[in-house]
Amino acid sequence: MHVRLQAPMKKTSQIKWGLILLLILGFTITTTAQKENVPHLLPMPQQVEWHSGNCPASFRSVSGDDETGLVVEWLDAIGLKQKEASPVTILINKVGDIREATVNKNEAYRLNIQDNSITIDAVTNQGIYRAIQTLRQLIVSDHQQPVIKASTITDWPAFRIRGFMHDTGRGFIPFDELKKQIELLARFKINVFHWHLTEDIGWRLESKVFPQLTDSSNFERLPGKYYTIDQARELVDFCKKHHVLLIPEIDMPGHSAAFTRAIGHDMQSEKGMEKLKVLMDEICEVFAELPYIHIGTDEVRFTNPDFVPEMVSYIRDKGKKVISWNPGWHYQSDEIDMIQMWSSRGELLPGTPAIDSRLHYINHFDSFADIVALYHSNVAGVKEGTPDVAGAIIALWNDRHVESTEDILSQNGFYPSMLTLAESTWKGGREKYFYERGTLIKPDEKTDYPSFTNFETRMLHFKQEAFAAEPFAYVKQSNVKWRITEPFPNGGDLTKTFPPEKKIKKKYRWKKDIYETSLATGAGIYLRHVWGTLVPSFYENPQPNHTAYAYTWIYSPEQQEAGLHLRFQNYSRSEKDIPPPQGKWDFNESKAWLNGNEISPPNWENQHRERTSEISLRNENWEGNAPIPVTLQKGWNKLLLKLPVGEFTSDEVRLVKWMFNAVLVTPDGGEALEGIIYSPDKKLKR
Repeated sequence: MHVRLQAPMKKTSQIKWGLILLLILGFTITTTAQKENVPHLLPMPQQVEWHSGNCPASFRSVSGDDETGLVVEWLDAIGLKQKEASPVTILINKVGDIREATVNKNEAYRLNIQDNSITIDAVTNQGIYRAIQTLRQLIVSDHQQPVIKASTITDWPAFRIRGFMHDTGRGFIPFDELKKQIELLARFKINVFHWHLTEDIGWRLESKVFPQLTDSSNFERLPGKYYTIDQARELVDFCKKHHVLLIPEIDMPGHSAAFTRAIGHDMQSEKGMEKLKVLMDEICEVFAELPYIHIGTDEVRFTNPDFVPEMVSYIRDKGKKVISWNPGWHYQSDEIDMIQMWSSRGELLPGTPAIDSRLHYINHFDSFADIVALYHSNVAGVKEGTPDVAGAIIALWNDRHVESTEDILSQNGFYPSMLTLAESTWKGGREKYFYERGTLIKPDEKTDYPSFTNFETRMLHFKQEAFAAEPFAYVKQSNVKWRITEPFPNGGDLTKTFPPEKKIKKKYRWKKDIYETSLATGAGIYLRHVWGTLVPSFYENPQPNHTAYAYTWIYSPEQQEAGLHLRFQNYSRSEKDIPPPQGKWDFNESKAWLNGNEISPPNWENQHRERTSEISLRNENWEGNAPIPVTLQKGWNKLLLKLPVGEFTSDEVRLVKWMFNAVLVTPDGGEALEGIIYSPDKKLKR
C-alpha cells in the first residue's frame, strides 16, 4: 500500500493516520489469512457455500449406510482417521435423488460439514466416493492442526466420461505406474482409463491361447514388455475400487501388424477372423466384469466388408458393448454402442453416445497454450452431457519412441492436462469449442465459470500437494505479458532483420507501412496453431514467409540468477522430426536477446539427420530439462524474441508450429520465478 502525503502532518494527525494504517494492515492480514484457509478445490464443485468455523479432521463413528466398512476404508485413504476421542460423527445417507443435479445423478452428492458432524447424501456408492474425494480437499491447517472447513457442497459432473488413454502398444507404462496414475487422478474425479493394448509395433496383453503374440521376436519396439493376464485382472479390480471405468482396446482390423506377424494371417482374412474370434473369447473372459470392449477400426483400408459387422456382433453376443473410433467404419446408430471421435473429421452419430477426443491429443500440444484451450473448451459443442455426448478422453499417442515414463508424462504435460480436463468436464458450462475459443489467455473475460487465473492457482496448489513427486512441468503463466508485432514480410529470407531489432516500440513504420503491436498473455503463444487456422491463435490469418517479434520488460527487485525456459518449436511426440542444427534454436532462424545480449541455444543432444521414430526426443523439448541460466539485473530487463517462419511444413519438421515458449523460472527449473513483474509497457502495477 502506498500513501502519498501532500503536506507535512501534525503529530496528532500522524498518530491518527498511523492507527488507520494499522487497522488497514490488520484487516488485510486477517483477510489474507482467511483466504489462505479457504481450501483449494479441483474440480470446482457446482455449488459451494462456506460456513464459519471448522470441524476436527478425525471421526468417532460412521452410521447410516449399510457399507460403513467401505466408507471407513475410503476415509482412511484420505487421511481421516477413526479415533475414540473424536467428537465428530459421520452420517451417510443413500437418497433417491439429488434434486439440484441436472445430469449424472449417479455421481451426485451433497456434503454438509458443521461443527462436529459430517453428512453425505448420495444416490450411489459412486456418489459417496466422489464426496469423500472432495472431503480430502477440504482438510486445511489451522494453527498447524488439520481441520475440515465448514461448508455445504452440492455437486455433480457435467459429463459422465472424464478420462485418459495410454498407447501402451507403441510404448509401455509399467503396471504399478498405471495404478498410481489411476489412483491419483481418481482423487480429481477422473473416472475412465482407456487402455490401448495393441499396435503394429507390439501386442502388449498376454495370451494363453496364442502365446506367440508376446514373444520378443514379434515386437518392433520394447520387446518382452507386456501385461500379464493376472495383471489385467488386477487392474480391473483396482479401477473398480477407485470407481474408474476401464476400457480395454484391441485394435482391429488396422494397426494389427503385430497380430499378423505372430499369427501368420491378416485379421481380415478368413483364417485371421477365425483366430481373432478365439482370441476375443479369451480377452472377453479376462475382462469379464467390464461392460465395454473398444475395437478401433480407424486408419485402415477395409478389404473384407463383413469384418467389422461380424466382429461387433460376435463381441456383443458375449454380453459386451462395443466402442469404435470415428472416423472409422461407417456405422448406423444401432450398429455400435459408443463412438470415440479422434480427428476434426469426427462427427456425432445421432442416437449413439460419443466420446470427444478430437482436440485432446496432447502428444502434439504445447505445455502452456493448449492447456488454456483445453480449459476453455466445451465437449463436442455442448456445455453438459447429453444422450449423444458422453464426455472426453485425453489421448497420448507416442508414435515416436519415448525413452522413459517420466519423459512421456513431462513432455506431454500429462498431469496438468488431466487436471484441466477434470475441471472442464466436471464443472461444464463452457460456451465455445476449441475451434472458436482458441489458445489465448484473456484474464478480463467475464464468464460463468472461474477465470483461468483462478484455475491456475488451484492447479499449482495441487502440483505441490498431490504431485510433488511426479513430472509436472507446468509453472504459472497468467502473469507473463507480451507485446507482439504485426508480422513483417520476409520474402522467404528468414535471416532478414526488421526495426524491432534496433528499438522496441508500440508501433513501427517500415517501407511506408505501419506495423502495430498487440498485447498477449502466457508462457506459450501460438502465432499459428499446430492445426493451422482450425484453432484460433494470435494471428487471425497467419501467412507463411513472415517475421514477428515479441517483447516484454521484466522487473526484478534485485540482481539474481534465474533460469529461462525458452523454445520456438514444440516437437510433437508423434513425428519423425529432425533436431535443430547445432548453434541454432530451430530451422527458422529464431533468436532471443536479454538486455541486448543474444541468448544461445543449448548444445543439442540429438544430432541425427534422418527422419526416424526410433530416436527419442532429448533436449529439443525442454520439459524436465534444466533451463538456460540467465542473470537478471536489478530493475528492468528487456527480453526480445525474433520469430521468423517460412512455409508451414518442411522436410525437417512436418508440423511447423509458429510459436514460442518463454518463462523465467528458478535456476533448477521447478517453479516460476517469484517477485518479478512482466510488463511490456514498463508498468510496475501487477
